[in-house]
Amino acid sequence: MTRPPKQIHLAAHFPGVNNTTVWSDPEAGSHIEFSSFAHFARTAERGKFDFLFLAEGLRLREQNGRIHDLDVVGRPDTFTVLAALAAVTERLGLTGTINSTFNEPYEVARQFASLDHLSGGRAGWNVVTSWDAFTGENFRRGGFLAQEHRYRRARNFLHTTFELFDSWRGDELVADAAAGVFLGDPEAGSFEHHDEDFDISGRFTVPRGPQGRPVILQAGDSEEGREFAASSADAIFSRHATLDAGRAFYSDVKGRLARHGRTRDELLILPAATFVLGDTDAQAQELAHEVRLAQVSGQTAIKFLEQLWNRDLSGHDPDGPLPEIDPLPGENVVSRGRASDRHHRDPIAVAREWRELAAAKNLSTRELIIEVTGRQSFIGSPATVARQINDLVQADASDGFILVPHVTPGGLDRFADAVVPLLQERGVYRADYTGTTLRHHLGLAEPRRTGEAAGTGA
Repeated sequence: MTRPPKQIHLAAHFPGVNNTTVWSDPEAGSHIEFSSFAHFARTAERGKFDFLFLAEGLRLREQNGRIHDLDVVGRPDTFTVLAALAAVTERLGLTGTINSTFNEPYEVARQFASLDHLSGGRAGWNVVTSWDAFTGENFRRGGFLAQEHRYRRARNFLHTTFELFDSWRGDELVADAAAGVFLGDPEAGSFEHHDEDFDISGRFTVPRGPQGRPVILQAGDSEEGREFAASSADAIFSRHATLDAGRAFYSDVKGRLARHGRTRDELLILPAATFVLGDTDAQAQELAHEVRLAQVSGQTAIKFLEQLWNRDLSGHDPDGPLPEIDPLPGENVVSRGRASDRHHRDPIAVAREWRELAAAKNLSTRELIIEVTGRQSFIGSPATVARQINDLVQADASDGFILVPHVTPGGLDRFADAVVPLLQERGVYRADYTGTTLRHHLGLAEPRRTGEAAGTGA
């Protein structure tokens, strides 16, 4: 029996501080003024997207002791921006990255429960970890956490916040307006949690939110990351967006769910992808080439090269071949922060692969960097892009995509106005929101309470 077509899930990643953004585009605007966030969110809501996503950076990256050229704009606080966006949108989910290493469960749970109330049930949390001392220097416990312990802390952190969210049944609090007091269950909000990472007890101050708890997202691709997502997440960001790689990742992660008492529809796979639209496919290809040249200037190519080579290569010609010398193994002393963590742990092996690719395609250093730093991108006319997205989703390479435009804040406009209607015509994308919460948009059931067995939740 032929299954009905899958419904496509779309989210929009605000294109903040990274080399995806084309600063030189005449339409490029601020990455920190609220008007940019508001424009972007309203466009995503007009396109009936599931949610807007904000990344988070707890320290500006550095290269050769100077702030990385991709980070100079800074990073506004995620919760502050999402709370403000709740006031200018009505249905769009509001999702942010919040670190489990350098925060505390009570504080984060309180902030997300508040956001869920303020937004009417639209809060989502991308749980990430961090182990490096460079980021930790901004915190009292700088550098304390060994890398192998970060997922243990993340699991304990998440479980603790679940207990806090679940400490309110949802109906304990009764207002007595005449007396000017609240009357309720004396156990409401009470919690106690003790493990290797957290030793806390008290009373949680925020009643249960409209979603019970925020939608949980995760982005790890390691074995630990995939298992963490299969056990705890509602959606996972993926970097595997091509057909073969996407189907392999999809099958692997979905196949892990059963041993955690979960079904395949309880976790969505959402790869990140860029897009370039043109009136024709040929025009879009030309524009995409111009975009990549703008994203990876000669200077930026050298920055990426230094991150792998672990050497000062400021005198290297980006239009020449790759350096003949090998990368320096060991701790990266050139690049510090998130940018230095993206490469494989064997830089010499990666450099060998790069040299082989450059030789096979006759690529200069800059051309090679453009090739290896590119992510999945949908390129073509609106009709072509709509078909590409639908084909991948129906082939179980994903459940949808998190789209990252290359211009802020108007880069999503044409997609919402030209591609979305074509997906709607195919019957694979909503014509309008049918619910008010992010959990409803994603087709997720109400979360089971802490300690509740699978299959017994609402």
